[in-house]
Amino acid sequence: MTRYSHARRPSSGARTPGPAPTVVAGCFAVLLAQVAYSLPGALNGTFQQEFATTGSQLTWITAAFAIPMVVLELTTGVIGDLFGRKRLLQAGAVLTVIGSLVCCLAGTVQVMWAGQVVAGVGAAILYPISLAMIAAVAPDQEARTRAIALWAGFLSIGAAISPLLGGAFAENGGWRGAYAVVIGAAVLSFLITFAATDSSAPQGRKLDVPGQITLALGLVALLFAATQGSESGFTRPEILAAFAAGVVLLAAFVAIELRTPVPLLNLRLFANRAYAIVAIATVVGMFAFLATCYSMSIWLGAVQHQSALKIGVLFLFIQGPAFLLVPVVSRLIRTVSPRWVLSGGFALMAAADIWCSTFDVADMGWTRFVAPMTLLGCGFALTVGSITAVAINTVPVRLAGMASATTNLLRDFGFALGPVLIAALAIGKANDALLAGLGRVIGASGLQAPYSGVAGGIAHEGGAMAINSMPVVPGAGPGARPVPMPHQLHQLAFESLGSAYNTAFLVAGLCAAAAGVLTLVGLVGHREAAPEADGTGARDLVSLT
Repeated sequence: MTRYSHARRPSSGARTPGPAPTVVAGCFAVLLAQVAYSLPGALNGTFQQEFATTGSQLTWITAAFAIPMVVLELTTGVIGDLFGRKRLLQAGAVLTVIGSLVCCLAGTVQVMWAGQVVAGVGAAILYPISLAMIAAVAPDQEARTRAIALWAGFLSIGAAISPLLGGAFAENGGWRGAYAVVIGAAVLSFLITFAATDSSAPQGRKLDVPGQITLALGLVALLFAATQGSESGFTRPEILAAFAAGVVLLAAFVAIELRTPVPLLNLRLFANRAYAIVAIATVVGMFAFLATCYSMSIWLGAVQHQSALKIGVLFLFIQGPAFLLVPVVSRLIRTVSPRWVLSGGFALMAAADIWCSTFDVADMGWTRFVAPMTLLGCGFALTVGSITAVAINTVPVRLAGMASATTNLLRDFGFALGPVLIAALAIGKANDALLAGLGRVIGASGLQAPYSGVAGGIAHEGGAMAINSMPVVPGAGPGARPVPMPHQLHQLAFESLGSAYNTAFLVAGLCAAAAGVLTLVGLVGHREAAPEADGTGARDLVSLT
């Protein structure tokens, strides 16, 4: 996005809407985007049973939304600056309608992926464009600050209510109804935007098509390799080829961005040591946060098959502090070094993860997650409210807008990596444990050929997640249709998944701790170059208010 925005002048005789309708349209648009993004959080277990997915297939439901959202955010911001934001915001709502409708009607997980991709492109428009429109109509800095704070509040509300919405519908046997609500909200957002003021900021802006293409394809290749490799094996030719293609494409992206006069991502920012440290901590810390949220959802939903509503309630404890602590964090940033606030937030996140890593998967008590998820939410509130403040105050004022937008991209990149990489780790570990004990437990179960071979085939092809979702019939014989999993095999898959996600929580905690140590030690002695930001392009500029 841009450092400066201005409202487009109306044609002669046209009536210019006031700022209030634009603020309403922007806030409702970001609420819509966040609800669509967060909806699968409580529904992973429901999706796993509905579509009989493997572990990687389940991961792609979340990744299919996050990847286009991350790789297109900066480009949609440029398009809005060049050609106007109002119609683009409406296009984002239309794409959300289409994507959510596909998800609502999906009969297979592959169709679900397609819907999530379309909705993710819509979110890539809604997030940056809604904020830019609000900032453009603000008459002064104080009004802009209030509007951005309101916008961020609606973002937090969307993140809090979305899993609860999905859980409530799933509890009553109709998860598709949650997507119907998103469709209705998207239609309303489209209509509300007609009353908003259009704006643009074309000065000095240009589309970086080569940079966008290489970045998008490079990220997709790496994430595909990480996700699929967890089940099919990282030494398979197609996985190695995807890793190689991703590395080559991202190297090409770096070369393009260093040469182009108007880069999509200004890589020279990373020559600033303090900014580079914050950038790394942002990716690692936000990876840890989303990895924890995803692991909790899978643990309770796909592994223990607990109510989606319970998972939705837990997300309130995660997202609630981010909304309730906004004034506290704002005051802390002004009175305490943001370095300490940031490190403290990462420490709380690490503590929450390490706590969860001690849980026993056989214990079905979901309320034990309330305390660590509240800790996680408090840590997230402190970190997400401090990242931009620290990042943009380490660069000159003239680079504040670009630093803010880049930090926003890095944060969302960490979000996208969380579910993909942590699932790759957990699924790979669980499947290895399952296959290591497969022969022993099938022999102990007394299951005879050819059904022992069928059970073994399911274990090899679908992995621990597929076995865990199959019906359990102790001592099942050859007359059963379809072949149920013997109790011993199901128990092995269940325990393998529990152990694997214990490790996932621990890894997420270590990553959060590493981010905290990095900021605490790496930012010692850094001098703030800009007392306040002059940019409006990042979602988390509210952290400066």
